[in-house]
Parts: sequence; structure tokens; C-alpha cells
Amino acid sequence: MKSVRTPDERFANIPNWPYEPVYTTVSAADETSDTLRIAHYETGPNDAANTILVMHGEPSWSFLYRKMMSAFVAAGHRVIAPDLIGFGRSDKPVDTSDYTYERHVAWMNEWIRTNNFTNLTLVCQDWGGLIGLRVATENVDRFTRIVIANTGLPLATRQPSAAFRAWQKYSQEVPVFDVGKLVNGGCATELSAEEIAAYDAPFPDDTYKAGARIFPALYPDGDDHPSNIANKKAWDVLRTWNKPFLTSFSDQDAVTGGGQKVFERDVPGAQGQPHVIITGGGHFLQEDKGKEFAAVVNQFIAANPV
Repeated sequence: MKSVRTPDERFANIPNWPYEPVYTTVSAADETSDTLRIAHYETGPNDAANTILVMHGEPSWSFLYRKMMSAFVAAGHRVIAPDLIGFGRSDKPVDTSDYTYERHVAWMNEWIRTNNFTNLTLVCQDWGGLIGLRVATENVDRFTRIVIANTGLPLATRQPSAAFRAWQKYSQEVPVFDVGKLVNGGCATELSAEEIAAYDAPFPDDTYKAGARIFPALYPDGDDHPSNIANKKAWDVLRTWNKPFLTSFSDQDAVTGGGQKVFERDVPGAQGQPHVIITGGGHFLQEDKGKEFAAVVNQFIAANPV
């Protein structure tokens, strides 16, 4: 499996991002003996009572959570923010065929087990939820709470929104996959030039964009899709999930709007929780309403002590 690593100097001037990467080697998850490197960032006290695992999606990286990470630390929590394979400072296979939904799950499962992270509160959005919920349901003892935002967990019996299908088609056909502009377009507010540049930083040229480009096409369609079979098992776990579970979607996301309802209905741990619709937030509510979203998570943890 051929992969590339974004040069360190591309991250030299990222605004409001003082974090240094920690690297973990995982298997390439193919027939070769290759390995890949996952980057993550840690902040907050190592002996904190609660550790928050924040997971980004497409086509962002952990920079997405910068406004929230500082708020979590101010509340006394430890934060761990991984870059998915193909994003941020993690390795980037150059062939789109090297990326599958199941490989993303396998990579993150190996990463979390290698680092032996426990007592985790998962906070996830976009593909961070599609992957993070699989990781949580396959490592139940490592997680104490879950917060989902603008995400879902597909099943063959449910169709995604028309807005997602339009984005999926666009992502595969647009001649130039301009990551910074795409993130900006998914926000209800306007990002600064420096922030847009930060989202472009992991991708010096198209060689680095295979994962970002192909991600929307990894959505599982059909009863016999391996990920739909695996997701059905994950939903079996979620339907018995009694640990605290919160939804916090935004009001201006056409892609995932309404997707929280199935979780609120079917996950036992979601019953009686103060689920939130955050007003004024687009798909990337961490950018639009990061402080508000962080406050929701902090309040949820305080109200549901371990």
C-alpha cells in the first residue's frame, strides 16, 4: 500500500493550534505487511476523571475541534483528538481503492487498543460518527458516554438525505477538490483565510487527497454491503446501550437534519437526556457554534458522572 506523509512544515502556522502530534503505527489492513501512522493530539491533565475522544469526519481534521478542546480542558477534562487515515497529519494512502469503511473502522480499533484508551466520552460528527459509533460498539468497555452531532449510522433499510446524495455525486465529479472551500461551504459562518488554509494544510496536492475525495463514495448501499451487515450488529449493541447518550445536532444542516430521532427513540441511554438542537450551526457546528457545543458536552458529563 503506497502512502504519503504531509511535510511537517505545512502545519507550521496553523492558527490556535498549539498541539504536537503523537504517532501510533497500525497495520495497513490489506494483504501486504505495510504499516500506516495515525496522528493524534492530547491535551488536559493525564489524571483527569474524564477523557473526551473527539472524532472528525470528511474532509476535515482534528483542527475542527480547536474551539471545543480548550473549553473541555477548562472544565478539567482530558482530550484526545485523532486524525483519520488520509487526513491531518496521519498517513495518506494514494490509491482511492485502499480506503473502505471497514478499513477505517479497523484502523481506529487498532489505534484505540494499542494506546489502551479507556473511560472515554465519544464526541463525533459526520464520518467521525459513522466510524466512532462502530468503534464504541466494538469496544464497549472503553466508553462511558456518547455524544453525536450531525451524523448517523447507516443501515440498508434507511436512505440518506437528498442533500447527501447530491454531495456524494459532486465529490466524485468536481474537477478540483478544494478542501478548505468545501469546509467553509459547510459552515453557516464565514471562515477566515487562515482557517481555510489550515484545512488545506494536510493536502499539498491531489496526491494527498485520495481519502478525502473517495470518502463520500464509501457510504454503504445494499443489504449485502459488508458495512451494512456490520452496522446492523452495531445497532444491536446500541439498542442495549444503557450508558448516557446525547444528540446535539445543528439547525442548518440539510445533510443530517432529523437523523438524531432514531437514536433518541432506539438507544436506551438516550432516554430522558436533554437532547439539543443548536441554532445557528451548519454542518460543521464545531466551527459555527464550538463554544455552545462544548458547553452542551460539559454539562452532559457533569450531569452523568461515572
